[in-house]
Amino acid sequence: MSGFMRAGLAASVVFFLAACGTVNVGQDFAVNVFEAKVERGISTRDQVRAWLGTPTSTGVSMDKDGERLEDWTYYHASGKLPDMSGAKVKFLQVTFDAQGIVRSYSWSASK
Repeated sequence: MSGFMRAGLAASVVFFLAACGTVNVGQDFAVNVFEAKVERGISTRDQVRAWLGTPTSTGVSMDKDGERLEDWTYYHASGKLPDMSGAKVKFLQVTFDAQGIVRSYSWSASK
């Protein structure tokens, strides 16, 4: 078999395996653990980090009174290529006040 044919065969195998593979985006986390433990107005950033790990992303928002709030986002998605049909997606956003106390949170997940 020539080098060109071997390279073509290898590329085809890699493409086939990638096309049938599972893709994971973000970091998996346990929403049920978070919900069982979190107490709005009491739980802290350190507690949330201990339960869920480091957030996937962080940001800032302002409430209607101009208070600066810190937002932590956790998300995870997984599915099979190439079309991601049947993908599972989870999203959690936790908002902390200036003292690092949970002000609010929201989450959603696919079935």
